[in-house]
Amino acid sequence: MKIKKAILTGGGRATRLRPITTTINKHLIPLANKPMIFHAIEKAVVAGIQEIFINTNPGETQLQQVVGDGGHWGIRITYFEQTGGPQGIAHVVKCAQKFIGRDPFMFYLSDNIILGSIEGMFKKFLDEKLDCLLAFAKVPDPERFGVPIFSPTGELLDVVEKPAEAPNNFAQTGIYLYGPNVFFKAFDHIKKSQRGEYEISDIHSYLLKNNFKVGWEEVTGWWKDTGKPEDLIATNKLLLDDMRSDDSCFQIHGIVHENAKVGEKVHCGVGSSIGENVVINGPVMIGENCSLEDCVVGPHVTVGSGSTIKKATIKESIIFNNCTIDASVAVQGSIIGDQATIRGAREEGGRFILGDHTLVEI
Repeated sequence: MKIKKAILTGGGRATRLRPITTTINKHLIPLANKPMIFHAIEKAVVAGIQEIFINTNPGETQLQQVVGDGGHWGIRITYFEQTGGPQGIAHVVKCAQKFIGRDPFMFYLSDNIILGSIEGMFKKFLDEKLDCLLAFAKVPDPERFGVPIFSPTGELLDVVEKPAEAPNNFAQTGIYLYGPNVFFKAFDHIKKSQRGEYEISDIHSYLLKNNFKVGWEEVTGWWKDTGKPEDLIATNKLLLDDMRSDDSCFQIHGIVHENAKVGEKVHCGVGSSIGENVVINGPVMIGENCSLEDCVVGPHVTVGSGSTIKKATIKESIIFNNCTIDASVAVQGSIIGDQATIRGAREEGGRFILGDHTLVEI
């Protein structure tokens, strides 16, 4: 009973990430210079998934254009809308029932980033012949998530959504495995919560209380729900750190001046140029057709294709495509949206969260 199908999330408004998400789907925000949802797709493909169904906001076209039909990964990708408006995460899965049928499947919240493989979860699910497998991670603020309830002997008894006081520091992460028709049986027995949504935790609570075989596994490497700007910056940093110095991701394809100082774990895309008075402290990823002059970049910086950086010092930041930073400014912990511009003469530092096409003069 191999799992070959997966549902991935691609909808939602991500209001906590505005102004970044005012003009871009959250799942397309670049992390380590790769759209966020690509990380989820790649995890799924490595685990053996052959067919992915992605939910989208009504009228969405941007996501489909960027992700495509799955041919890039040798799989098939289909898109669907959550009918009737936002009604919760569990309702997203219900809307995909016609695609899943009676097959086992994975449900993956694409704005969750984990380090390491998920293949071990698939193996445990199959080896133990489970109806459902949940992934938990230790977090400092479990009240923001679904929280498991354990017996004194460590048996999983229940999952409670966003409790006022969490009984432990485990949180339900956004990766779930289900056996044939298990999820949809449970969905027919749950009701909307007080906030008007079908909660994924209620699905698991029903399964646990009705003798379904529910297992769990701790995500021990690293897991992050990218709900806030600081989460995106931290995730970008950890993804860059996780890449090996000999990884094919770090290659110099552009032109580097002989007097430039380029450290280890630096990628420079085709058509990019690194000038004479440039210092790059890896890990740093620079896209294609970029221009860097008289600047210091890194560590933990990603620069999107077509961007220009002059005179600035930039650390721990995400720079989107076609940006221009032309100022003697220290930029740290920032997200600079597509085609945004920072320019000026004053030497001031700061943290910038700029949406697309923004102009800041300092």
